[in-house]
Amino acid sequence: MSLSICLAMPATVAATESIDEIVVTSQRRAQAIVDHAGNITRLGKMDLGQVRHQHIHELLTRVPGVWIGRGSGQEHLTAIRSPVLTGAGSCGAFLFLEDGIPIRPAGFCNANALFEINSEQARSIEVIRGPGNALYGSNALHGTINVLMPAPEQRSALSLGVEAGANEFLRLRAELPFNRDSSFMAAILYTDDGGFREESGYRQTKAHFKHASEIFGGEFVAALSISDLDQETAGFIPGEDSYKDPALNRQNLNPEAFRDATSQRLSGQWNADIGPAAVDVRPYIRHSEMQFLQHFLPGQPLEENGHTSAGVMSTATLISEKSATIFGFDFEWSDVFLRETQFGPTEGSAFLQETRPQGKHYDYDVLGLAIAAYVQADYDITERLTVAAGLRLEYLQYQYDNRMLDGNTRDDGTVCGFGGCLYTRPADRNDSFSNVVPKLSANFAILPSTRLYATLARGFRAPQMTELYRLQSGQQVADLDSEQIDSFEIGLRFVGTLFDFDASAYTMKKADSVIRDANGFNVSGAQTRHDGIEAALNWQVTERWRLAIDAGYARHRYDFDLIAARGENFVTGRDVDTAPRWLGSAEVFFDASERFNVSAQWTAIGDYYLDAENRFDYPGHQIVNVRAYLNLSPAFDVGLRINNIGDEDIADRADYAFGNYRYFPGRGRELFIELRYSATRNESL
Repeated sequence: MSLSICLAMPATVAATESIDEIVVTSQRRAQAIVDHAGNITRLGKMDLGQVRHQHIHELLTRVPGVWIGRGSGQEHLTAIRSPVLTGAGSCGAFLFLEDGIPIRPAGFCNANALFEINSEQARSIEVIRGPGNALYGSNALHGTINVLMPAPEQRSALSLGVEAGANEFLRLRAELPFNRDSSFMAAILYTDDGGFREESGYRQTKAHFKHASEIFGGEFVAALSISDLDQETAGFIPGEDSYKDPALNRQNLNPEAFRDATSQRLSGQWNADIGPAAVDVRPYIRHSEMQFLQHFLPGQPLEENGHTSAGVMSTATLISEKSATIFGFDFEWSDVFLRETQFGPTEGSAFLQETRPQGKHYDYDVLGLAIAAYVQADYDITERLTVAAGLRLEYLQYQYDNRMLDGNTRDDGTVCGFGGCLYTRPADRNDSFSNVVPKLSANFAILPSTRLYATLARGFRAPQMTELYRLQSGQQVADLDSEQIDSFEIGLRFVGTLFDFDASAYTMKKADSVIRDANGFNVSGAQTRHDGIEAALNWQVTERWRLAIDAGYARHRYDFDLIAARGENFVTGRDVDTAPRWLGSAEVFFDASERFNVSAQWTAIGDYYLDAENRFDYPGHQIVNVRAYLNLSPAFDVGLRINNIGDEDIADRADYAFGNYRYFPGRGRELFIELRYSATRNESL
């Protein structure tokens, strides 16, 4: 659990509020964090106000066992109790929610999907590490991130801000309306970043609107979220330790690369009491479109993808003196498209030129249907011991329609040399997947403020559409299974007025992961093991000083033997690549007065291997960030943030491929200043 001090809020008040900290993700309803059986971290208004992040990775350093690796611009890769997952089988291992609703269909993932959510103006963010429970289905494999946006009654009145900083950075934000008692609210954000590397800037607009009303005897909150990203993209720079070279680490070797993405989500949440049941119904409609140049591939094809989807999530909760039972039914329909086109000839060897032809590579549509039913029950065995059990049954079907010629020919039907074109288009087909997901947990009250918890859970991820239908190397059918992970966790949580502590140990085994075999085919069968310990501590040392620490140590290891594509050799017991064993941060807060506070945060990533054979590695890094905020008047404050104050040379991502080291260089020292106006201040959400 992580907690930050909001500007000018007395430290003792902030600490006291943690006793009654409420989370909503695990049961789709409010629950005291001390009663939650399992790990969960809530980053609230104070955390968001302290960090004021530009990229989600800056905020989630406060969660043990989580690493959001920053890519170019707003891109990112996620690791939650996992390595950074790339390649076949990587996308869709994490469930991203907005107000409890998945932001994308189950089989249509985006590894960078968090840039579609206005997390910068959220009221809180909740993170569950490891598999989800019965209430959440496909993709809740390694972890769940739920971004909770403010409702009309949960935000301050008019708030405006302007921020400027390094690399021609400019950000404008507004929270409306003027009337705090209004049933309407809006959060609007505009960012223009020049980029710290050559031709790597981006412009992004995000907005979130809500309106509350009374319908059919219950409260109905309608929400609209939109995002638009126009980004120039910088790729890897090659060469061992090139990220340390000032002549190289600001270069962009792919100035032609770009990513344009838009998303819109319209949803509602209706809550009412019907007889003995508390009913929660959440209908939604979603749309997204994206195009980006695959600068990392020979020939640099352009990918265009998008979806339109709709669904409803419904739950009914029955509460008695000793039990709480949740029944639910979820339904989702989606219409997905993907096109890939190469507009020029491939440069390089004769093999590359012949097997990666100019023209259209893929053009397909997929109709998706997901249906799930679940039940979850909590029962008080004694006054101190509560046990819970849940079960989810989920069915997912894809109807795939190839809009091109079947097979691995060029788009005009001619055959490529060297055994055929790389790109293979399966014939029209239907695929379906059924999964049963159980979960058991127990929560024992050692003291009213101290709980010992244990969970035994299973998570799953149905094969993604791209793994089934964007095939290569002549593979005509990908016969894939759903990926599963089994997890056991035991933890201890203490929540007090001046001191909070949460620690857990876990072991997980993942099976049927998708991998490219020696023929370049997508196949199921990869297995990995994940074992670790995590801890978070918050200590109000004195009235003015506070310390927050989170740390995690984990081993992520292969549990299978295979010589895969490009001769990569997987051996049981070796570390999974891009899986640091150590992750952690420590932050010191000092409230100098009611008008001024300052904090210093140290973050660290341990060393990790860059390849499956554990021959090449990245040494890890550590940086220090400093933040200070001053109340200029009852309505105005100014904030100063210095990231990487030591100007350390770091890599946000390191890799070894095609016989060379490759890096996304990290940002050096950067200064940002923000002036904010708020009609009301220091009101807790």
